[in-house]
This record gives sequence, structure tokens and C-alpha cells, in this order.
Amino acid sequence: MISQDSGNFMYFANNEGLLEFNGSEWTLYPSPNETILRSVKVINNRIYTGCYMEFGYWQRQPDGKLKYFSLSKSIKKDILDDEQFWNIVQYDRWVIFQSLSQIFIYDTKTQKYRIIKPKTGVNKIFTVENTIMYQTFGEGLFEIENGRSKLISNDAMFIKNKIVNIFHVNDGLLLQTQFNGFLEYKNGIITPWATEADDQMKISSIYNCQMLSDGSLALGSVSNGIFIITPQGKLKYHITQNKGLSNNTALSVFEDKDKNLWVALDNGINCINLQSAVRSFVDDTGFLGTVYASILYNGTLYVGTNQGLFCKAYKSNEEFKFVSGTKGQVWSLYEYDGALFCGHDSGTYIISGTTSAHLFAGSGTWKFERHPYNKNLLFQGNYHGISVLEKTATGWKFRNWIKGFDYSSRYFEVVGNDIYISHEYKGVFRITTDSGYGKVVNFHAYKTPSKGKNASLSSLNNDIYYASKDGFFRLDKKTKEFVKQDKLSQVFVNDEYISGKLTPDRTDKLWFFTKNYINYFSCGKLNTELKHDIIPIPSSLTNSMLGFENITQITPSTYLIGTTDGYYTINMSELAFNRYNVFITNVATNVMNQNTISQPVSSEGSFGHSENNLTFSFTVPEYGKYVNAEYQYMLEGLQDEWSEWSDRPFINFKNLASGDYTFRVRAKTGNSLSINTAEYSFTILKPWYATTFALIIYLIIAIIAAYLINRAYKNYYHRQKEKLIEENNRLLEIKELENEQELMKIKNQQLEQDFENKNRELAASTMNLIKKNELLSMIKDDLKKSGEGGNIKSVITTINKNINEDDTWDMFKEAFNNADKDFLKKIKKAHPLLTPNDLRLCAYLRLNLSSKEIAPLLNISVRSVEIKRYRLRKKMDLPHELGLVEYILSV
Repeated sequence: MISQDSGNFMYFANNEGLLEFNGSEWTLYPSPNETILRSVKVINNRIYTGCYMEFGYWQRQPDGKLKYFSLSKSIKKDILDDEQFWNIVQYDRWVIFQSLSQIFIYDTKTQKYRIIKPKTGVNKIFTVENTIMYQTFGEGLFEIENGRSKLISNDAMFIKNKIVNIFHVNDGLLLQTQFNGFLEYKNGIITPWATEADDQMKISSIYNCQMLSDGSLALGSVSNGIFIITPQGKLKYHITQNKGLSNNTALSVFEDKDKNLWVALDNGINCINLQSAVRSFVDDTGFLGTVYASILYNGTLYVGTNQGLFCKAYKSNEEFKFVSGTKGQVWSLYEYDGALFCGHDSGTYIISGTTSAHLFAGSGTWKFERHPYNKNLLFQGNYHGISVLEKTATGWKFRNWIKGFDYSSRYFEVVGNDIYISHEYKGVFRITTDSGYGKVVNFHAYKTPSKGKNASLSSLNNDIYYASKDGFFRLDKKTKEFVKQDKLSQVFVNDEYISGKLTPDRTDKLWFFTKNYINYFSCGKLNTELKHDIIPIPSSLTNSMLGFENITQITPSTYLIGTTDGYYTINMSELAFNRYNVFITNVATNVMNQNTISQPVSSEGSFGHSENNLTFSFTVPEYGKYVNAEYQYMLEGLQDEWSEWSDRPFINFKNLASGDYTFRVRAKTGNSLSINTAEYSFTILKPWYATTFALIIYLIIAIIAAYLINRAYKNYYHRQKEKLIEENNRLLEIKELENEQELMKIKNQQLEQDFENKNRELAASTMNLIKKNELLSMIKDDLKKSGEGGNIKSVITTINKNINEDDTWDMFKEAFNNADKDFLKKIKKAHPLLTPNDLRLCAYLRLNLSSKEIAPLLNISVRSVEIKRYRLRKKMDLPHELGLVEYILSV
């Protein structure tokens, strides 16, 4: 199936998926489940498709690509195994998907479905006026009313014949069948509608049928191409593979908005420009060959080819007939004085109907020119000079050769007794003959213009023109010299020269061909300047032999142009070019060595500094065979003028600098500019180091740097100023420091002296204490020996109390702390489990007293001191190799 959207883009159901054509580029969107797409229908801005067990729609995304949305996934349970959706139609807000088993009616407003399940399956569904109809296998014709089936007719004609399409005509229905032509159904009565193609339709298997905008019917067949039938039943065209169709199996036909007929074939897609002013005849069989000349003579179209001369009745569908006796190369056809002359490789023939008379066989004949004064004489340019034909009472006869000139005379013009000849390889000559045109009396070879490939010479409005790759030249009648025409020569500057072949017509036009155009000059009405016009058909499409291009005015408005495989005609009165919108279809950015990324085309773009390689794709959805759209673009921000016209539908810009840009593109088809100019604005961002924020940072840094430099200079001079003061102050400070150090030394010495005094006091106090306790111990021992009287016990108790007096210890502790700051606090913090007696022992050991010296102080034996020392060592958890005294002295 085929469909078209509002932008004139074309869509095709393809074996691989949805195929889109925008006039310049084909794009394939794979089907959602990788199966053959069976149907496609554009409705509003959605492209609905159906395939194997799946249907849904595609919608354009911001980047210009299509994205698929499934409608059937929510009703998978209702879809039969192996079900395929062959047709899609629209009715109001409903979209109807048809398989061969069921009809799914989708409400686009509520997004709900209704399903019709005919008992015997569905052949096809149709939209007829405001009615939805369908045919079932073996039951007849139905319509859908209020979402339900209603039988229209179960007539045997509707049961036996497979209906291809139904049309509303003359208050009735016109039905196209597969094998039995058309049927009319009106007021319950079925009658055949006869056409000129009935016999062929019976053997062709009609597969698809569409009514065209002019009321004609286009029928696609399985085996016999396409039939176009008028509303009166006349066969307007029968287009087959022999007449240009790619193959004879036409599975779908579709008329687009420009009245082109699209044909989906068994393998391929064709577009037929039914309304085109350009019509082509293609001879794929090679029967005709390459066309070199043509003429319409007595209602018969003659074409001269490299195979001979052929003819047929003008505007008939009959085949060309060979004109007997003309086998071989035909160079020209010329009507003069009621006779038709044929310039041939074998000489000259006079043609009558399908027969020929060999008039001259002395040499091959290129062309003919009439005598300027004598209507009974005719000049002919031959392979070996110029000869003269003369009309006698018995007809035309060969009269004579013009002696003295034997160059090939393919192009020549006669002015009185002067004959101007162009020879492609020798240049331009002027020969002057005697009064009877019997011999050459003067010969002149021109240096200007020079010889040129495919150059030629011809006349227009009594002026002789010469065209070559060097430009256009006109003969000055007074000086008989050729003068270059700069204005006319500009044609070859604007478009590439391929041939200088000039062909005049009966309406004072001079035709010639360039690479991209068919051109003609015509005489001005108010001055002598020639007016230049073009027909935008490029040489690649005309397919003519270079240097042998030929165009013939068949009727006042119709021209025939010969090609290598036939010919085509142009109706100048119908030649018009529609105006189209141009679209930007894709904007792609590319970072070096990375893939291109498509960007949204519906909004302005903003790209990073590294994304500065952009490719723009654009198109005009115009589908005429002989007209190519051409484009002009301008990138504001980089360019100030429009580019030259080009048929290339894309442009690439590389390494764009940061800034704001607007890309504009416009198009022309033929001589008609596009309706719009497509635009796309975008920004290339600055690199991070050139952003406004970075510049602000740079400015701040510069200000800070300037401030710091200024401050540094000020500080430098300030330091220099104060340096002398500082040096003087430093000397004073040194002296003061020396004094302070001396004072400190004295103070330290005083402290050391004080410390030594304290130690001496502590040692003296300790020794006194030791001696006191020793003395008391001795007295106590003596008293114990003397007896146990009450008084003695009282004295011993007093002695023991004195030896253990806490005040004595407190006094010692204070003295000890004065001598050894915070030792007891440190040892207590390091070993929290130490008792006061343990701390007393630590203090005595700190004084490096022996066990014997400590015993009296603690009023215990030396042995007990050793035991205390052992227990103290265990509490401190000292390692075996570390001595107790050594540890205490190190704290």
C-alpha cells in the first residue's frame, strides 16, 4: 500500500518495514516485529501501519525521525494466530484495521476497540462516501452501521466475484472485480459496465483500483501492468513493462496531491507523471533505436533513427511502422514544398506514407536548406561537400555538386551566393559560388571563431549564429566576420557547456542544450535583443546523444526531443511548475572521530564547542521525472550571500567558530521558487575557557594580580625604607637579647642554686629523719630488752607513733615536690593502683636510697623493703630487663 502525508512525503508498505521518500532521500524504518508490512495509511499526523499480528502508528519525533507506537499490544488476546492486517481505512474519528478474519475498529478519542468477526472471513474493506463496506467470502456485501454488520446484498454476483474496490457513481455503486470487469449496482440491480479493456481485464487479474482526481480509474493488475480508463469507459493508457513500467505486477496504485500515479510493484516502485507536460516514449525492445530526427507530416509522426525511418499516426496507441527502403542511419527530416525529404547515410530519400524513393545516392546527406530566392532549388549538405536538388516537371532531381569544396557539410547556411559551413574538426568556412551555384569562386577559413567539439552553426531571424565551448558568435552582415556575443555567451558560464548544437523552429526560437537545462533564444518584440529562456530538464534525464541533440516543433505548442532509447514530448502550453515548501529534514552534528548525531529540527539548537561540524539535509517533495529541485542556502553568521543553485540536498559545515547562526535554504522547481524559506537557528557555545564566567574569573584574577603587584611594590619600597631602621633595631635587639640571655643565665644559675639548696634541704631532712628513726628504733629496742612494765610499753607506743607520724611524711612530701615537680602525680597517673605507701617508696627510690636506708624511714626491716620493692615492681608491670630504680628515675 501507498500513502502521503501533509508535507507530501510518500510512505510505502515494504517487505522490511515502512519506507519513506521525501523527494530526495529514501529511509527505511524496520517493522516493529521484523515482519512484512502489509498496509499503510496516513491520518492527520500519524502513519498507521499493519503487519503480522501487529498494528499501530508512527509519529515524527523532534529529530525528524519516526517512532513506532503499538495499538495492538493491549488486545493481543483478540488477535488470531498468524493474523495479518492487509488494509487500513478511516471513518471520522475511527481507524479501521482489516485482516482476512476480523475487522478492528479503533476509536482515537476513547482509545477503545470494537471487533467484527464475520463467519467466513473478510475479503476487503471499502470506504464509499460516508459508508464503510466489506465483502466476505461466500456471504456477500455488507456495511458497518453503528459498529455492527448489516447485509447489503447476497446476490450471486457478489459471492462469486472478488471485489477489488467500490466507488459511488451516478447515485449508485461501481464495483471493480478481479476478473469480470466493472459492475454497476443501483436500486438493487446489478449490471455490467462495459469498457474498452474488458477482454484484457479478464486475463490480467486486477489486484488494485483507484479513482483519480479527474474521474478516471487506475487499475493495477497481477500480470498486465496498469490500465487507465476514462469515466466513459475508454482505455486512456495501458502501461506495461514494454512501455516503461519496471514489471507487470502492479499490487497497489495511489494518486498523490500533484496527480502523480504511484505504483507499488512486485519488486520496486514507479511514479507516473500522468498530468506532466512532458511525456516519454521508451523503446526497451531496441526496435526503434536512437532518435536523430522527427517531423509531423500529413498527420503522421515520423522518427528517424540509427535503424531507419519509422512512422505512426500522431497521438495513436498503434505501434511504429518501418518505412520501407530506409534501413540504416537517418540524419534529418525536412518538409519543403509539400514533399518530405529524408537525409540518410545512403543519401536522400523522398518519403510518401510508409514507402520511400531514393532520390540521391552519391553520398550521405546531413541536412537541407532552401534557396534564398529560387523555390525550385534545394541545397543539401553531404559527407563530401554541398549539392543542389532541383524540382522539375517530373519531380525533384539531383542537379549538381558545388565544385571546389568537398568538406563534410553537416551545418551550413546560405546567404545569397555565400555559404557558411561549420566543420567540427576544421573550423568555420565561407565559400562564395558563381551565380548558378556550380562551383566555388572564393574560399575563406575563419580564425575566429575557432573549431570546437560539438559546435554548430544555424540561423535565426536572418542572422547566423555559431556556438561552441568558447561561447556564442553572430555574423556581422557588413564585415562578414563573426563577433562574440558576450551576453549570450553568459549561458555557458551559468551552466556547463556540453554541446553547441543549435536547432531553429518555426516560431523563431533557437534551441540548444546545456548540462542542466534545455535552452532557447527568442526574438524580442520591442528590440533586436534575444531573450533567453530555459526548461529545467538536465541532460542526464534527456539522455540524448551529445552533439546530435534534436528537438522538433511538432505542433505550435508541442516539441519532440529524441533520445537514445526513444523520445519525449514537451507541451509548452501546459508546462508549469508548482511551488512547493522546502523542508529541513535533518540536522546532524559530528564530533571528530565520532558518529553523527541527529538533532531536533523543530527547535533552536545549542551545541558544544566540539560539536561544530554540522550537516543539514533538506528536500522538496517534488516527484516529476524530468524536473530536479535545486537549492540555495546561506548560513548567517558565516555567509552574507546565497550560494549557487545546486541539486545536492545536503550541505556540510566544518569547524564553525563559536557564535549564533541561522541556516536558511530555499528551493526552486523549474522556474518556480519554493513557497517558503526553511530556517534553523543554532548556537555554537564557546569553549569553557572563553565563557563569560571564565572571563569574569580572568578579570577577577587580573584585578587581584594588579592589586597584589601594586601592593608588592609598595611593600618593597616600604621595606627598603624601613630596612635601615630594622638593621639598627636589630643591633639594639641583639644587644638587648644578649642582655636578656645574660639575665636568663643568671636567673638559671640562681634557679639551679635554689634547686641544689632544695635538694640539700631535702637530703638533710631525709637524713635527719633517718637518724631520728634509727635513734628511736634503738631506744625502742633497748626498752624492750629492759622489761615489759607499763611505763615502758607506754614509751614504746609513743616511739612507734613518732616513727609513723603522717605529718613527718607530709612535710617530706611537700619538700620532695618542691625539689622534683609533679613526680608523684606522674607516677600515680601512670599507675593508678599505687597506694600511698607505694608512692612513699617511689619517692625514696627517686632519691636513689638503698633498701637499708629506706627501712628506718618506713619503720620496717630491710627484708620488708625488698618485699615492698618486689610488689611495687609487679604493680607497675615492669618488664624483667628494666630495673625498678632505673624506671623511677626516668619518669
